[in-house]
Amino acid sequence: MATGDQIVIAAGGGGVPVVERDGRLLGVEAVVDKDWAASVLARDLCDLLIILTDVDAAYVDFGGPRQRALGEVTVDELRSYHAEGNFHSGSMGPKVEAAIAFVDSPGKAAIITSPELLDKALESKAGTRIVLR
Repeated sequence: MATGDQIVIAAGGGGVPVVERDGRLLGVEAVVDKDWAASVLARDLCDLLIILTDVDAAYVDFGGPRQRALGEVTVDELRSYHAEGNFHSGSMGPKVEAAIAFVDSPGKAAIITSPELLDKALESKAGTRIVLR
């Protein structure tokens, strides 16, 4: 169990999805999403979820003429951007959904950024920070 200022690194992608049928474990076609797994694990252990990815932040209109990086954003704002179709299921969508699920309770926050910008993101100078308010 994490206490104090410990950092927990866990729930990477991979593994074989299985189900139990008639007392036996059987492999099934499925995806174990690392972002959701990290969100669920962190819910009871942490007050800050950090999702590292290959881009510096979450963007609205990514690749479009109005592309804009999100700095600090509330859960409700992020939900609205997601409902508008800003985050694709094969890329930023699962990260945004995992961050929303984690932050959707008092005292929690999440950061989405690249490994290179993590120090700045922790100081709210880079990345996307998701907060409840």
